[in-house]
Amino acid sequence: MDKNSAQADTKTSKFLSYILRHQPESIGLVLDNEGWADIGALIKCAAKHGKKLNYALIEEIVDTNDKKRFAISADQKRIRAVQGHSTQKVDIRYQEKIPPAILYHGTATRFLDSIFKQGIVAGTRHYVHLSADIPTAIKVGQRHGKVIILKIAAQRMHELGFKFHQADNGVWLTKSIPVEYMSVS
Repeated sequence: MDKNSAQADTKTSKFLSYILRHQPESIGLVLDNEGWADIGALIKCAAKHGKKLNYALIEEIVDTNDKKRFAISADQKRIRAVQGHSTQKVDIRYQEKIPPAILYHGTATRFLDSIFKQGIVAGTRHYVHLSADIPTAIKVGQRHGKVIILKIAAQRMHELGFKFHQADNGVWLTKSIPVEYMSVS
């Protein structure tokens, strides 16, 4: 893949993330409550707003996205973001799972004061996102500035009634993390 193709794929992936996670209505697209959009409708709506998509390009983005952010339905007619939604119209029913003993949350050092006052909250998204390993948490945290990794006592939280889920791409999800269940890694 040449540099221009890689940049085009990155732009397309970011466009799909924005539309499928946050603002489908910005191009007139409708998602169902599980986050699915008809691929044909996505292509048509995107075209009306100056973004050229086709099934092959969408399939390539889904297959090559390093974070596995998207899924195509078994019938190959629909697409969705697997997690990270901020639109209130989407409420994916993830299956509850027992988490590992420890999970990790990558963030920027500038957020630590707030985190240690109020815990980790989902903000505009539906869930707090957690990683099963430190390298993934580092990648996530680096997007926001100087990275710091928080160690989360996930199994202890689960034993006390907190619910955990895992998205198709392996990201662990929970509604919030109180301060007493985290420490700097």
